[in-house]
Amino acid sequence: MRLLTFVPAPGEPARIGVLDQDGEIVDVAEEARGRGRALPFDPADMVSLVAAAERGLGAVRDLMAAARGKAVPVHRVRLLAPIHRPRKNVFCVGWNYLEHFAEGETWREKKVELPEHPVFFSKATNAVNGPFDSIPFDPRVSDKIDWEAELGVVIGKTGKNIAEAEAMRHVFGYTVVNDVSARDLQKGHGGQWLKGKSLDGCCPMGPYLVTADEVDPNDLRVISRVNGVVKQDSSTRHLYFKIPRLIAELSLGLTLEPGDVLSTGTPPGVGFGRTPPEYLRPGDVLETEIVGLGAMRNPIQG
Repeated sequence: MRLLTFVPAPGEPARIGVLDQDGEIVDVAEEARGRGRALPFDPADMVSLVAAAERGLGAVRDLMAAARGKAVPVHRVRLLAPIHRPRKNVFCVGWNYLEHFAEGETWREKKVELPEHPVFFSKATNAVNGPFDSIPFDPRVSDKIDWEAELGVVIGKTGKNIAEAEAMRHVFGYTVVNDVSARDLQKGHGGQWLKGKSLDGCCPMGPYLVTADEVDPNDLRVISRVNGVVKQDSSTRHLYFKIPRLIAELSLGLTLEPGDVLSTGTPPGVGFGRTPPEYLRPGDVLETEIVGLGAMRNPIQG
């Protein structure tokens, strides 16, 4: 299923929806109400549905099997990030494509050996942005805003010290993420990345949360475009650390919970690695697509 979070009209609360076969949205709450069904999750909170696991998904599948309500065209609503209010920071992975690791050598100003373990960092929750919302640009803060298209993994089952062999059982689904980064802040804050990765609106996510049963995450095409020009075009088959390894390492001594988002790293083609470097400017349009999962379109707003 393609799950989404949407706002029907300005001023109304967010709701969970399902994209139907016609590309329109079935409002889960309205469908359940019309059929006199009680739901085992809060239909305004995607994390609640994720935590309800198969019980929640089963209830949604039952509704969709005989949906009777009027579906809403996608263009008539505002789509939010599927998990628009994460309960903790977004977990991220650095340098997880070999070619991106190589293009970073100039930026790092020194040669670094390939890592033995994944490099983890996080983006603050206020960075999460909608799939079609504007990304703020303030030159007083940063004028080196860069793009990073990534596959996002949404955890569906609580776990700690998860074995690689069991890791995929903890995955609820997948989404598209762009780890938009302020390179000057990232580089200038003593080598730690939190500030440069966490500016407001710098983590567009969506448009859908596609359930794990419909996705083979091992060979998904990952693309970014700026003003229609392709900047990144690769595949998750080139991930240096695969998803089971990432989950196993991240969960060592650290409890993962339903609704946690893990962004798995970006392929080559980012702005800082180009000659000369390229960065986003007000008026630009950043598109991020993972074939089979959906595409985002975020204007840069000054």
